[in-house]
Amino acid sequence: MRFWGMLCHLSAIAAWMLVIYLLFIGVPLYLPLNILAPLMIWRYKKAKYPWIDFQGKESLNFQISLTLYTLAFIIISLLILVIAFALSIIDNNIFSQVSIIFNGLLFGSLILILAELSFQLFVVNFAALKAYKGEHYRYPFTIRLLR
Repeated sequence: MRFWGMLCHLSAIAAWMLVIYLLFIGVPLYLPLNILAPLMIWRYKKAKYPWIDFQGKESLNFQISLTLYTLAFIIISLLILVIAFALSIIDNNIFSQVSIIFNGLLFGSLILILAELSFQLFVVNFAALKAYKGEHYRYPFTIRLLR
């Protein structure tokens, strides 16, 4: 039971590694595997063990929250780019500023992704260790969608 609770958390990390590998080899495809992997474990084992029900919900809530935060950042970045491009169409002299904004957003995105992955790696491993020991752990910055 504790092993499956731990696996609910660690499966998300394994799924992220697969997504990063796909991006690295040139497959520009984002699959929400970080949500699907814990979801499958939770769905098949929650009825048998209440402990896995708790761990699965906690893991899923955290992964869904991270995905929503990432999507919000992407939408805001795209909005900034659209505004910058609209301004560059109005005034041709502003095109160099658009490239500066674009490069800043790329650098900011890289920093944010690395920080998010580092944070997730640390917190998920901590949660998996707690689950294996039989202790409760609540992720920080989590939107509780599943209760």
